[in-house]
Parts: sequence; C-alpha cells; structure tokens
Amino acid sequence: MPASTAPQVPPQSVQPSPAVSQSASLGATQAAPQGGTQGVQAAPADEIQTETPDPTTPPARTRGADTRALTQVLFGQLKNLEPGTPEHGRVRAALIEANLPLVRYAAARFRSRNEPMEDVVQVGTIGLINAIDRFDPERGVQFPTFAMPTVVGEIKRYFRDNVRTVHVPRRLHELWVQVTGATEDLTTAHGRSPTTAEIAERLKISEDEVLACIEAGRSYHATSLEAAQEGDGLPGLLDRLGYEDPALAGVEHRDLVRHLLVQLPEREQRILLLRYYSNLTQSQISAELGVSQMHVSRLLARSFARLRSANRIEA
Repeated sequence: MPASTAPQVPPQSVQPSPAVSQSASLGATQAAPQGGTQGVQAAPADEIQTETPDPTTPPARTRGADTRALTQVLFGQLKNLEPGTPEHGRVRAALIEANLPLVRYAAARFRSRNEPMEDVVQVGTIGLINAIDRFDPERGVQFPTFAMPTVVGEIKRYFRDNVRTVHVPRRLHELWVQVTGATEDLTTAHGRSPTTAEIAERLKISEDEVLACIEAGRSYHATSLEAAQEGDGLPGLLDRLGYEDPALAGVEHRDLVRHLLVQLPEREQRILLLRYYSNLTQSQISAELGVSQMHVSRLLARSFARLRSANRIEA
C-alpha cells in the first residue's frame, strides 16, 4: 500500500494523575538548566519512587524518632530567638506539646498512688517546662535523657509535700524507697514475698526500721472515720470504734467499796444499801428496821469510820 494512502491515527492524550504530574514537574524544574526548562521531559510514572514506611518498624518507635527529630529542630530554632518574643513563646509551646508523651510516661509510674492522673500530669508538665528552659543542646545529651529526672523529681516532690496527709521524716521516706526496691529484688530472687528479717539483712538495718518504713509508705491518705467501708451494709470506722464509758472511772471505786462492805456487820451493810442504793432517808430506814432515827445515824457514822480506816488508798 502506498504511504499516501496509509490511515492517520490521531495521537492519544494521556492525563497523568495529580501526584505524578506534581512529582514530574518538580523533577523537571530541578533538572532544568539555568537558561530555561525547554527540552526537559517528565519521568515516566513507573519510574517515580514513593517512600513507604518499613513495615517491620513499630509505630511507637517511629513516633519516638519523629519526636526526637522535631525536638532537635525546635531547640535549634529556640536558641536563635530572643526570650520573651512571640516567636520564642510559640517555639517553646511547640516543644512542650511535642514532649507531653514523656510526661505521661513518667506519670504512669505513680498510678498506684490513688491520685488523679490529670493532677500528676500537670505537675510533671511543670518539670518538663523547667527542663526545656535549662536544656543546652550543645552538650550532646538527648533531651528525654535530660528531662526525665526533672519530671520525675517534680512529681515526687509533689507527693512528698502536697499529697501526704501525714508527713514523715525525709530520712524515713528515702529509706522506704530502698525497702521497696529490696522487696522487689528479693521477691524476684526467691519467688515469694520476703520477710522483714530478710529485708533488714539486705539493707543492713533493724527490723523495727523496716516496719517503720512500710508504715510510712502507707501514710499518703487519712481515711475518714465516717466514710463507709467497701461493700454493702458495712459500717464506717466511727461505728466500730469504742468510746469512753462515763462509768469507767467508777469501776475501781465500786470494786473497793464492795471489798470494804463485806467487812461490816450485816445490819450496817443493809443500812448503807438502803441509804445510798435505795435512796431512803434515815426516817424511812428507822421505820424499815424498827429502830430510832438517832440509832441509824450513829450506825452510819460508825460504818463510815470503819470504811475510812480500812481504805488504804486514802490512807
């Protein structure tokens, strides 16, 4: 067939995707000579490589690496800014926001203290701010390594000064930390809870000091006497505590009187019982016994004299 009669096929126009077009345009611009961009063709779509995350890298480790890199960049910017300027405050706030997971991690160590976690995180954030203000990137130390002791120290100071309702001596509190660590080590070594003697031997202290430390470690909160106990129907501590009986002071006196009364004659014992236990008058007693009131009065006076002479406490 002659060339003049060959059918003409119109060229097809292919629309690349936006991402491919943007990548190709960026590559063309970077590869173009300074005189212009003529003659530069975009790379085919199948030659464009897109960076994909390594599926074997844990997401938490990736986030941690990103946070460290961002922290390093922000500290580099913060070093060149004047304190007190809006830009300095913005970068400082970005550093605080980026490292809040570090505070939450440190606060989780104190979850067993029964203190609201929001309060602990706020206290730890104060320590984070102090660490940011004191950190010097030129020392070659990673910021999490520098900030963690400051955050934990601020939280411990909060528990020591504000949370404890019963303040204990600082030495006893520090010794309680050692007792706790020794207890964990001995539990791991023996597979059981250690005895007080084993902890004392490990720390080279007396058993009384170990018991005092354990008691001090529990003095974070004072339980209300009127608070109901766990469980239904259980009374509060106040309902289970004893009280001082007003008649308790008279127990010793009653026992002494009983011991002295048996030493009197039977008629005098009856007169004293009628007078002071039955609250009868001398006239009523005389009518009850068939004697005169004067005789009753003399018998009472004689009985008192015998009781006082036999009472060695007053003597």
